[in-house]
Amino acid sequence: MLFWLVILYWIVSVVIGLIAALWVKNSADFAVAGRSMPMYVVTATVFATWFGSETVLGIPATFLDEGLGGIVADPFGSSMCLILVGLLFAAPLYTKKLLTIGDYFRIRYNRTVEVVISLCIVVSYLGWVGAQMKALGLVFNVVSQGAIAEQTGMLLGAASILVYTLFGGMVSVAITDLIQMIVIVAGMLYIGNEISGQVGGVHTVIAHAADAGKLDFWPGANLVETLGFFTAWITMMLGSMPQQDVFQRVMSSRTRRIAVASSVLGGVLYLIFAFVPIFLAYSATLIDPALVDRYRDTDTQQILPQFIIAHAPIAAQILFFGALLSAIKSCASATLLAPSVTFAENILKPLLPRSDNNDDNDKRFLRLMRIVVVGFTALVLVYSLNTNASIFRMVESAYKVTLVGAFVPLAAGVYWKRANALGGMASMFLGLTVWIAMELVAPDTAVPPQLAGLIASIAGMVIGSSWQHRVQAAEAAKA
Repeated sequence: MLFWLVILYWIVSVVIGLIAALWVKNSADFAVAGRSMPMYVVTATVFATWFGSETVLGIPATFLDEGLGGIVADPFGSSMCLILVGLLFAAPLYTKKLLTIGDYFRIRYNRTVEVVISLCIVVSYLGWVGAQMKALGLVFNVVSQGAIAEQTGMLLGAASILVYTLFGGMVSVAITDLIQMIVIVAGMLYIGNEISGQVGGVHTVIAHAADAGKLDFWPGANLVETLGFFTAWITMMLGSMPQQDVFQRVMSSRTRRIAVASSVLGGVLYLIFAFVPIFLAYSATLIDPALVDRYRDTDTQQILPQFIIAHAPIAAQILFFGALLSAIKSCASATLLAPSVTFAENILKPLLPRSDNNDDNDKRFLRLMRIVVVGFTALVLVYSLNTNASIFRMVESAYKVTLVGAFVPLAAGVYWKRANALGGMASMFLGLTVWIAMELVAPDTAVPPQLAGLIASIAGMVIGSSWQHRVQAAEAAKA
């Protein structure tokens, strides 16, 4: 019964996405939903995009192993990313009316910066989307009681998500995200209440976790732990900012005020509801410690779904897996669309021949974006089928490349008037070079590679921009 109800929900949500695709008339509809979305839809799609497999499966598993300090990257860093984007970047980016964040780097710096950073953004999505695919395989395997292998589940899930993302783009993503946010919130609250009754209340779980040291957040008083903690935090908080999925939600808003408010509200909601799966997973250690011990030695990501099947009533099981699938679908569809649009707009589009007919150009570009969506889906499947990394680590690692290569050019471009093309290129290349070199030569030093890359990126921006200004001043003096 659980399996067929989950399949029914899956089919209905795909059909809704296909119906929403009827509103896609041009490339702007496909990429940014025609900049027409109201606040409740934008808030829903901000929340639902970030509430993915790592929130339901990855974060709780990491919390059981490492406690609160182990999840500083997500949900603390990721929720702060959304809040800071709303407060610092949404308004200035929205007024530029761009299709992708790569367009901003071309206008603010030059074509070289646009291409390299766009490639960084595309590469960073492999880990995030791959995590959603692995989670899809896990869910289908669990609800079918092993009848569907995880690899088969990944293929089935990817194919169905591809269908409505391919035709509906951001319009389908936004409409399905709204529905999926409702399912996530309702499902998490209902299941939390059910499990709370079995364990003796929320206070019992919190007290037990505190006694076990799981609520210790801050690192120990030594340099290595402090730098590791700080780096994990900023990798998600800052590395997630120059991302196309965040930018798409800003640009799909009807007004600038909506762009700002919905990003902040979505981040706050994400931080609040991310603790529900953590509560459920820790409750499992009190209700069924044998189950927890069994999967802790094999795959901690299985603890929560197996616990729900073993100890929750059928209604709670249906809502849990419905919420989990909603979380995965919303995240996967958004993160398939974002890098595909970026690659098509910022890498391939300038290479296409153009005609005098703008409608023909737009139709050609829309077709190109859809082709890239298919290609990126295939690439992600190959990656996710051949990696053994955990869902949490896949997501956490995804943002290292954008942290060292894209964050400083974004922040300096918006808030430092002296930032220029040479500074942008020096920041980007120096940050990436130092990060890659340290990952290859000294990945376990006291200073984590991505932190060293970020410092190098800042230095590159300051030195490069200052040098270009000095040269320009000297040339002006000669003239």
